[in-house]
Amino acid sequence: MNRTHTAWACALLLAALGAGPASAAAPISVTHALGSTLIQPPVQRVVALDMNEVDFLDQLGVPVAGMPKDFVPPFLQRYKDDAAVVDTGAIVQPNLERVHAAKPDLILITSLQAPHYGELSEIAPTVHFDVDYRDSQKRHIEVIKQHLLTLGQIFAKPALAQQQVGALDAKVAEAKRITADRPERALVVLHNNGAFSSFGVQSRYGFVFTELGVKPASPTAEAGLHGQPISSEFIQQANPDILYVVDRTAVMEHRPLLNAQTLGNPLLRQTNAWKTGRVVFVDADAWYVMAASPSSIKQVIADVIQGYQP
Repeated sequence: MNRTHTAWACALLLAALGAGPASAAAPISVTHALGSTLIQPPVQRVVALDMNEVDFLDQLGVPVAGMPKDFVPPFLQRYKDDAAVVDTGAIVQPNLERVHAAKPDLILITSLQAPHYGELSEIAPTVHFDVDYRDSQKRHIEVIKQHLLTLGQIFAKPALAQQQVGALDAKVAEAKRITADRPERALVVLHNNGAFSSFGVQSRYGFVFTELGVKPASPTAEAGLHGQPISSEFIQQANPDILYVVDRTAVMEHRPLLNAQTLGNPLLRQTNAWKTGRVVFVDADAWYVMAASPSSIKQVIADVIQGYQP
């Protein structure tokens, strides 16, 4: 080998050696409600233990290695049908053996799986999504956007994450424009086998009022995951101009969604909402199973806007 070739080979070797450590992505530290998680990119296999997290990954084009398959909304059905995606058990009770079998580099959870954070962290770095399912009136949309940006950083897709944030901002702005000067008062109720619960400003659907501009028909504080049990008389007396019905029974028992024909309640039929045709049987998967991801929030907003249509 002549001197020229020797010098060129040495330069190539030195460049390769120098590029090694420099080209390795730096670890990413994510601080959340349960602690701080150190993640070493690139992340190849992700287990998402909440449907909201599955949607985040879907929106960012990140493959899902494992997820619970007990309550999967139709728009994520392809993951349920994919045998290569490990079924990690129930949303509220993940099967730790199956999670481990999925060989994740990263596990994504919400408060529903928070009790298992310690055990999950022993399997792989685990990040908690700090959304409050009991009281969403404070920063709900902002928390979703921040999570999008965090995941964009983790998966080296910051531009796509920012694009998703912009799309979400646009939908929220659209809802606010529609509700801004409208006098209608609305009630959000959960239907469960004939019984009803109400969700006001201080509840899992608080953001509908505080961030989307919907005026509440009831001032009662109804904090909690499952709302405040109410009677049909309560709904009649509140007399909402718009009534949003979340059919929990349809989701939990895999039954057809309620509609104006199948909800035969004479007291509800006396409300302004019923008389003017402004009873919205919302997308129960988006509202009940999720309501904290890009796709589900856009669907919630679409349902909210529907209530203001003539």
